[in-house]
Amino acid sequence: MKKPTIKDIAAAAGVSPASVSMILNGRNLSRFTEQTIQNVYRASRQMGYLPKRQQRHKNPRETILIVCPSLMNPYYSTLIQSMEQEARLRGYMTMIFTTYWDKAAEREILEMSLEPQFSGVIFSMIPQQPELAEEVSRHVPMVAVGDRACSLNLDTVDVNNYSAGQILASHLIGLGHRHVAYISTTLNGEHSSRVKRCDGLKDEYARRCPAGTVTIYSQDVSSHKELYVTGVEHEVGYSLTRKCLSEAPHVTAIVAINDMVAYGVRAALIDAGKRIPEDISLCGFDNIYPSRFPGVDLTTIEHAIIERGKSSVRLLSEKLRGQSEFTDENAITRVEYQSNMVIGSTTGPARTDKDRAEQVPDSPPAGS
Repeated sequence: MKKPTIKDIAAAAGVSPASVSMILNGRNLSRFTEQTIQNVYRASRQMGYLPKRQQRHKNPRETILIVCPSLMNPYYSTLIQSMEQEARLRGYMTMIFTTYWDKAAEREILEMSLEPQFSGVIFSMIPQQPELAEEVSRHVPMVAVGDRACSLNLDTVDVNNYSAGQILASHLIGLGHRHVAYISTTLNGEHSSRVKRCDGLKDEYARRCPAGTVTIYSQDVSSHKELYVTGVEHEVGYSLTRKCLSEAPHVTAIVAINDMVAYGVRAALIDAGKRIPEDISLCGFDNIYPSRFPGVDLTTIEHAIIERGKSSVRLLSEKLRGQSEFTDENAITRVEYQSNMVIGSTTGPARTDKDRAEQVPDSPPAGS
């Protein structure tokens, strides 16, 4: 089959060969409309054309786009670094794009991923716009690092966040904690891992400790705040813990949505004169590296961050090189890692002070 040329692309896109050359090589793009640029990209993809610069490489489309919501949380910075380690071993370059949970930014990066210089896309979270991501994945290989329970029709590297919530619940019930609080940043369907952790916690309490309560405190965080308030997770953990201490004095343990929020919870408890874990136990999720620092030693859930990051690149690489055992384009590959408990010094037996009667409200606060 004859290899496509710039003239072929120009004829299909309705522009001159010189325009095609400039667009595909990223020169003087301001001269062209967005529609013209997209027409050229689309024609080049459909014909399988590659600029000479890319043809010289062993892997011609060598750049992987990595999408993440933020780099402030060590969970994401560790995940991204592990992806880059594996990508370099396999001969790929990487480009990182942060969305700060902004849907418009996510749409922008999905559109950008269709440009011919990118080999594939890895989402370090579940896309907020799954239908759009699925549509783009028909044109460019894509992998997401997410949650097992998600119905996303993409190749994924997962953990079972529902099971993780159950694991923490079982630990706390075993320590005698009947009344716990769950503290989270934005809690909705666009953040499935947060919801599933909460569901696992609640359901395990309903099953094993029906007389207990799980009181939920969450605070919506806008994409603007995600971008401009670097300590937003710590801030949310702190403020919601102050509210919890005021409204739910019967709570003997707090489960934070992740370790970063747990640090804010810890600061609020210390400022309120509470002893951890003698007065209130504290748990998180993710087991990021600061959680093992002396003086922190947080009880948390290990989610194999480094292994999942590397696995996502391996999975994408297999797709790019046609090495996957599944050749059917309709097949979805899911790789799941097990969650494990890491018991630190922040959890202990529930307080049993006889001089402090449990003050369980007649009706739990909204959201419990």
